[in-house]
Amino acid sequence: MPHYITLVKWTDQGIRTVKDSPKRAEAFRREVEKVGGKVQIFFTLGEYDIVAATEAPSDEVYLRLSLWLGSLGNVRTTTLKAWPEADAAKVIAQLP
Repeated sequence: MPHYITLVKWTDQGIRTVKDSPKRAEAFRREVEKVGGKVQIFFTLGEYDIVAATEAPSDEVYLRLSLWLGSLGNVRTTTLKAWPEADAAKVIAQLP
């Protein structure tokens, strides 16, 4: 299953309603699980407010989740497609 790392920053709206962020994180988790995925969510210090590590069935499914999340207006995201170390090692082993 494809993996995605999402770097999240609160919008002005999101930080004004920061007390609701645990509920919003849980809502995102439920949406991910509905499509057969998994997610780990970390609240962070530094440039990003939240980092999520998500598994989703496909890029298209993750795109739909990401667009839904952004449309709520509480966060802006930057997503990185990721490969687990073992999967990356298989690809690297095929290099000429």
